[in-house]
Amino acid sequence: MEEVLIRLRMSEHDAHYAGGLVNGSRMLDLFGDVATELLIRSDGDEGLFVAYDNVVFKAPVYAGDFIEARGRIVKIGNTSRRMEFVATKVIALEPNAGHDSAATVLLEPIVVCIASGTCMVPKEKQRGEKIG
Repeated sequence: MEEVLIRLRMSEHDAHYAGGLVNGSRMLDLFGDVATELLIRSDGDEGLFVAYDNVVFKAPVYAGDFIEARGRIVKIGNTSRRMEFVATKVIALEPNAGHDSAATVLLEPIVVCIASGTCMVPKEKQRGEKIG
């Protein structure tokens, strides 16, 4: 199955807690965007996210970190699309490196969140497997 990837830098606006810590729900926002692209690619429609059945936060995310969110459809029903997601930190801000704008490209990305869930596209809105 096709995989979708988005990369985004967490900003001060994303920080919700002291020390620039980003709320974990921000990863779910990214997964929602990945799911939307997957549905457009598979069905030609944005569809609807029905439910997450598993979400695990594995590492903190801070303002300044670059996050890659990936997802793929793992099962296709009549209207349902089961998906799996993973978010990894690929660049980390390093404020203790002597100045507040120092950052490091991580040789090994850090998994910050994994999730799975189900989306659906009503039959009447499905436009086939591959559009374009």
